[in-house]
Parts: sequence; C-alpha cells; structure tokens
Amino acid sequence: MKICITGGAGFIGSHVVRLFVKKYPNYHIYNLDKLTYAGNLQNITDIEIEPNYTFVKGDIVDKDFITNLFEQEKFDGVIHLAAESHVDRSISNPLEFVQTNVIGTVNLLSACKHIWGNDYNNKMFYHISTDEVYGTLGDDDKFTEQTAYDPHSPYSASKASSDHFVRAYHDTYKLPVKISNCSNNFGTHHFPEKLIPLCIHNIKTNKPLPIYGKGENIRDWLWVEDHARAIDIIYHHGMIGQTYNIGGNNEWKNIDLVKLLCNLMDGKLGRAYGESQKLITYVTDRAGHDFRYAIDSSKLQNTLDWKPTGDFEGVLSQTIDWYLQNEEWLYNVTSGNYQKYYEEQYINR
Repeated sequence: MKICITGGAGFIGSHVVRLFVKKYPNYHIYNLDKLTYAGNLQNITDIEIEPNYTFVKGDIVDKDFITNLFEQEKFDGVIHLAAESHVDRSISNPLEFVQTNVIGTVNLLSACKHIWGNDYNNKMFYHISTDEVYGTLGDDDKFTEQTAYDPHSPYSASKASSDHFVRAYHDTYKLPVKISNCSNNFGTHHFPEKLIPLCIHNIKTNKPLPIYGKGENIRDWLWVEDHARAIDIIYHHGMIGQTYNIGGNNEWKNIDLVKLLCNLMDGKLGRAYGESQKLITYVTDRAGHDFRYAIDSSKLQNTLDWKPTGDFEGVLSQTIDWYLQNEEWLYNVTSGNYQKYYEEQYINR
C-alpha cells in the first residue's frame, strides 16, 4: 500500500509519519511537504533512511505538480495534514490560508478522484481538521460531531471550508473519505510559535511570556502521540464518510497552564519556586478570540476503542525535558538554520 502523508515534516505530521513507517513495514509512506517555516525535516531524521519511506518536496497548491505526482505514484491513500494553522498569521494574511487550506485540499481531492476513477477498493482520503471550526463554547457542553460549524477566524474558516469540500467529494463523487477534528496538540518537535513550546523557550531564556487578555480562555490539550494513534485507528478502522472528534479530556485555562509550565521549569532549571511566573506579561487580546474549546470524543472511544493517555502533567514534564535536551533543534528552528537541512541532505549530496 502506498500512502501519501501531506505535511509530514510538520509537528503532528512528523509523529504520524514516524508511526506509520515503523508500524507498517509493508506500506510505503510518502511524506509530501512544502517545507515552509513550520516544516522541518530534522523532525524525522530517525526514519529518513528507512526503505519504506520517501520524502517529496512540493506544494499542494500547485495543481499540475499534484496531478503529475499522483499519476506517477498511484497512491492508495492520503492522510492530509498539510495546512497553515496559526491563528495570528491568518489574521495578518488570510489569503494564504485560503490558498493552502482550501485550494490545496481541493487539488488533493481532485487528484485522488482522477487516479482512482471508479475503483475505490482499498482507497482512502483522510482529512485532519480542527475543533476551531465549531466556534466557541461557554462554560458548559462540549463539541460533538453534530455541532454546527461557526468559525470565527480566517484560519478556522479556511479549515471549515476544506471540511465541506471533503464531504462534498464524498456525497457527489462517492470518494471514500474520513474526517477528524482535534483539540490543541502538544508534544515534541512543535514549532515555538504555539503556546507550550513558546513558553518553554521563553522561560529558559528569561523572556516575557505573552498572555492574551486575562488568560481566562480555555483549551482542551491533546498529546500529539495520542493524536497519531487516533489517526492510525481511524484510517484503518473508521467508517467511510464519518467524522470523529479527537480530544484529550484535559481542559486548562491558558493562565493556569502557563503557571504550571513555570513551576515545572523552575524545578528543572533549579530556580526558586515562582520565579518564572514573574515573566508572565498580559497583552491585548486577540481579535475574535474564542473563549473555550472542549471536545467530546466519546464516539471515537466507544466505537474504535481509543482513549487519551490521561497523565497530562507527566507527559507535559516529558515534553519539557525533550526541549531542554534538544537545544540544537530549538536553536536551528528559532534561528532558521533548519531550512538548510533539506539542501544538505537532498540537494548537495
């Protein structure tokens, strides 16, 4: 089986690529990534020489490139993670998110339709999306698979649109598809613009910890390795045409999470308890900032026997340890030096 994983050099994608390459030696995994600022081949150096792995540099927005690639390789499946995903960047440049998240997704769907024709036997297009398409919650309730879409940022609007196109290709052309919507991920190899790796980096270097508003916004945090396991299970055992929510059952106010990070870091860095909390700096709230996200993943848990690990503080502590022990990776990411890796490994050989 030949599976194309888009965005496989990114944060979540690299964990999925690693899992599939190691777990399924009889599959051939193609990692298709544009290598933008968040795509880093140093995330997957441990599997790049495996015989069942191939990296392909390319842009899903380039329709001709995608069509030619799919015609050449005849993929049996697509796991689509490639996306622009940072809300602040979407506010500054919404068109870029439309191009990648909407046009790029439609290009992939069309390529699958083209090469598969009417033979959908053992074929699958699996689209990974976000809980942000559902909008925001008050103090109660959780997002379910039946929650109406209500996106509030250009990022979430672009992901909502891509979800609709995936369902439309299923309903119109009978393309075999699956969708999952996940909550906030955390773990190793995360580009340090997102909350947890940003705070780890800033605490270590004694830089301010910017917190939107009063830090009262609530997020459900999902360990990325739990997410990768869920993707594996849904790809192989989920029902065609179905949507599955993936959450960590792990809600935290932003300010409480940052304080926990500060306390854990103080212990690991040998600082006085509470010292790092002095770095907390409140900044003007983000435009259209959703108050609360919370995922009801009972469908996934009850029908496919998946559940999150559960030990949030323990896994978070392991995550911090990884960043502290991989200073070269963090330096290469924050300095931009990681972008040289592709040229060194794939061009200048």
